[in-house]
Amino acid sequence: MITLYGVYRSRASRNLWLLEELGLPYTLKPVMQAYRLVAKGIDPLTPEAPFNTRTPEFLRLSPAGAIPVLEDAGLVLSESLAINLYLAKKAGGPLAPKNPQEEALMVQWALYGATAIEEAALAIQYPLMAGGDDAETVIAAAAERLARPLAALEAHLAAHSHITGGRFTVADINMAEILRYAQGHAPLMARFPRVASWLKHCQARPAFQKMWAAREAEPM
Repeated sequence: MITLYGVYRSRASRNLWLLEELGLPYTLKPVMQAYRLVAKGIDPLTPEAPFNTRTPEFLRLSPAGAIPVLEDAGLVLSESLAINLYLAKKAGGPLAPKNPQEEALMVQWALYGATAIEEAALAIQYPLMAGGDDAETVIAAAAERLARPLAALEAHLAAHSHITGGRFTVADINMAEILRYAQGHAPLMARFPRVASWLKHCQARPAFQKMWAAREAEPM
C-alpha cells in the first residue's frame, strides 16, 4: 500500500492530484510543516504538538524534515516531482512515459520547472497572499525573472498541446503545480496566454478539482 506523508497545503498536492488521476489506493498520513506550528505559537517538539516535520519519527523517514515523503513496498522517496515520476511509471497508462525518450523529456521538464520557474513563482505567491508595503515591487521583480523561462514554455505550448507526448501526462501535473504559484498574478498570465490557457485546461480536470476541494477544506 502506498503511504504519502504530507498535507494538501504543501507540495504533496502534486502527488495527491496524480494519485486521484491514477486511481491508485493510498493512505495519506498528515504531517504538518513545523513552521506553521511555530507561527501559531506551538513548539513542534512538545508531546502535545501534532505529527510534524520535526517529529523524530518523521525525521527518520526524511532527515531533511520536508514533506512530502512516499513509502511504497520498502521504497522511501522524497521530492514531490520525483515521487510523481515514480508513481506514473509504476501505474503505467497514458500518464506514464511510453518509451525512454518520453521519460527523458518528462525528467527534463520537471528539472526545468524546479530550477528555472519554481523559486520565482513562489516569490510571487507569498506577497500575493501576505501583502505588505513592498509586495508590488517583489512581485514585479519575480515576474521579470520568469519572463525568459515562460517565454520558452509559451513557445513550446504554441507547437504542442501538452508538455510531452501530445497528451496529458504526469509532466503536465508537475509543471502545472509549479506554475500555480504564479497564477494569481494576472499581468504575467496575460503576457503568456498559451501558458495560461494550458494551465486552466489542466486544472479543469476532475482529479485536480477533487484535490483542490480537499485542499481548501484543510485547516490553514
